[in-house]
Amino acid sequence: MKTEDKITERPSHFDHLEQMSVKELLQHINEEDALVAGVVHEAIPQIEALVEAVEPRMKQGGRLFYVGAGTSGRLGVLDASELPPTFGVPEEWVVGLIAGGDEALRHAIEKAEDVPEQGWRDLETYHPTINDTVIGIAASGTTPYVIGAVSEAKRQGLLTGCITSNPQTPLAEVVDFPIETIVGPEFVTGSSRMKSGTAQKMVLNMISTTLMIRLGRVEGNRMVKMQLKNAKLVDRGTRMIQESLGIPYNEAERRLLEAGSVDGVLKDNL
Repeated sequence: MKTEDKITERPSHFDHLEQMSVKELLQHINEEDALVAGVVHEAIPQIEALVEAVEPRMKQGGRLFYVGAGTSGRLGVLDASELPPTFGVPEEWVVGLIAGGDEALRHAIEKAEDVPEQGWRDLETYHPTINDTVIGIAASGTTPYVIGAVSEAKRQGLLTGCITSNPQTPLAEVVDFPIETIVGPEFVTGSSRMKSGTAQKMVLNMISTTLMIRLGRVEGNRMVKMQLKNAKLVDRGTRMIQESLGIPYNEAERRLLEAGSVDGVLKDNL
């Protein structure tokens, strides 16, 4: 796929950005961002198909892997890292891999994304099985690290999906369930950390949150299995128990800390 064929690389709809006032820049960025939710809405059938395929595999002990480079990789790692404290799941349930490893979360690792074989090498350290799922994240849809990872994963019998911001990309062609969020040219030409990144974040939220709900990590609308990692979460859990059982705050907090989770307290009172 040639660079000139990528929508993410096409010139911005805006020019002479350096001549705009702060207000004009902010307004135009916001105008562009406002388009993203509609594009993601159009992709719901693709997202639904992927989630429905992943769910039974995770119920059988399968894991979910996100694989990306640069912004895409960081967003995958971010989503994966937020799930254990939010939903009380083991860290190995959802794993984010980024080209260049953890150092690439803070610093650009030159050419790390250009080695197709490295994506699968990184996945192999987790001893993947056929119940696992690999989702490649790449706005361009052409990142060798990502394509290499999902291609070999599919060959090994794993379920594969992707999130990309260009249509009919090499990445989409090799996966079972492609998700295409075509947000158009970026405000700053080629800066896919902007609209493309926003779309990726939204889709990742939708995938992981829906899976966690379907896997029993939410009751009603509450994160009853969240880990009590800090004072804010202890307070949130205490108020959940207080509201559910109609008991004083101090009593709710005592029960929460003894049980270790909101779910533990509420089950004891069924």
